[in-house]
Formats: sequence, C-alpha cells, structure tokens
Amino acid sequence: MTPPKAGANELKDIGYEIFVGAVSVLSILNLVLIYAVRDPSLDTVLLVMNVVLTVILFVDFLYRLLSAPSRSDYLVRQHGWADLLASLPVQQLKILRIFRLVRVFRLLRANGIRVIGNRLMRNRAGSALLTLLLMGILVLEFGSLWMLALEQGAPDANITTASDAIWYVMVTISTVGYGDQFPVTTGGRFLGALVIVIGVGIFGTFTGYLANLFLAPKPPRRVEPGDDTRQRVEHLRALLVEQQAAIDELDGILRRRPSDPDSG
Repeated sequence: MTPPKAGANELKDIGYEIFVGAVSVLSILNLVLIYAVRDPSLDTVLLVMNVVLTVILFVDFLYRLLSAPSRSDYLVRQHGWADLLASLPVQQLKILRIFRLVRVFRLLRANGIRVIGNRLMRNRAGSALLTLLLMGILVLEFGSLWMLALEQGAPDANITTASDAIWYVMVTISTVGYGDQFPVTTGGRFLGALVIVIGVGIFGTFTGYLANLFLAPKPPRRVEPGDDTRQRVEHLRALLVEQQAAIDELDGILRRRPSDPDSG
C-alpha cells in the first residue's frame, strides 16, 4: 500500500479549503484597498468587512487547532501560529494571512485537479453552501462599496454613509427591503436590482438546501461485502455450537443406558 501524501493529512474538505483560500485572498485585497482608497466612507466599509473576515479566519484557526491530530505539530510545522496572529485585530499582522494561501495552494496541488473535482462532486451540497456564503460576502462588500460610490454625492441621496450602504445591501440581498434606504441614481437603481436578483438566488438555493437536509429520506444503509461474510461466519458458529450441544446430550444418554437396572 502506498503511503498517503504529506498534505493529505492536513487537508480538510476540499470545498472548505477553497472557501478559506478565497476569504484569505479577499482579506489581503482589503488591506491593499484600505491604503489605496482615500475616501473615509469607503474605508469604513472595508474596515467593517475586514472584521467579518477576521472572525471567519479566527473560527477557521480554532477548527484546525481542535481537529488537528497533533496540536503542537499544527502550531509549529503547519504554521498555525501565523493563523493565530493573522486573526488578531492588529492591522500589521494581517499580512501573515499569506501563510493560509501558501498552505491551501500546496495542499490542493498535492491532491491534483481530478481528486479536487471528485471531492467537490461527492460533497455537492456542502460545496454549494460554502459558495453561497462566499457569494454573500462578496456582494455585501463590493455592493456596499459600489452603492456608496454611486449615491453619496447625488442630490437628495439618502445612502451617504458606510452604515447606510451596508444596511441597504443587507436588507436587499435578504429580500426584506424595508424601504428606509433606497438609491436615487440610475446606476444605483441598476445595482439595487442586481443585488435583488442575486439575493433571490442565494436565499432560494439556501432554502432548498435546508429543505433537502431536513426532509429528504435517509439513504439505506450500505451493506459492505465484509459485513455479509461476517454475519455468515457468526451464523455458522452458532449452528456449530448448537450441533455440539446436541451431540453432547445424545452422548450422555447413550452412556447412561447400559447402567439401567431393567436392561438384560
């Protein structure tokens, strides 16, 4: 038997690894945008989303730490210390998130495209759920940035701050639509319609996933060939025990008959 590749022991679910890699890329991109964008309102949106991404990556660190076969090995050899430092609310340490990208790239390369595709197809429901989560994060961030850039300088605009833009995109993507915030420009309305369509797709798919999770019948238990053979062996053993008990009982009867006083 060939030994497993070194990266295979570190690898979680393929879909999860890709999700973490995408979140890491987005968090590093946010760091670049924070220094590149000079608008205070847009910077606020980026900072808020950076907090969300930091929480996700910290949860990822805890998950890897608690599920690692050797926690010390994860913290040292697999650069878990970098995952922890990159998850702290310190701006200068967030560049350490590059370690996540390196690890995910190395693990995915070690498994190959065919293995990745097979695992994604095998766990389609989980991969789709993570894709929806990533899409929601992307729409929330870039939708808020784009909406704020379009609306904040328009006459009679009511989406003028970072909180206004984030709130509007949140209630729109969730298809709630309170109506307290709304775009007044043509570009803003077009973007709002796009967010509505994406939100319907995201929550429609998510609702279908939950319905399938709770209502779908459980698949029948698969009987392995080894299980069937084991059951037959146990049955034969039980028959042999019963047969031996019958032989012993018959032998005892035959031994007692010559000593019977009524016999010849």
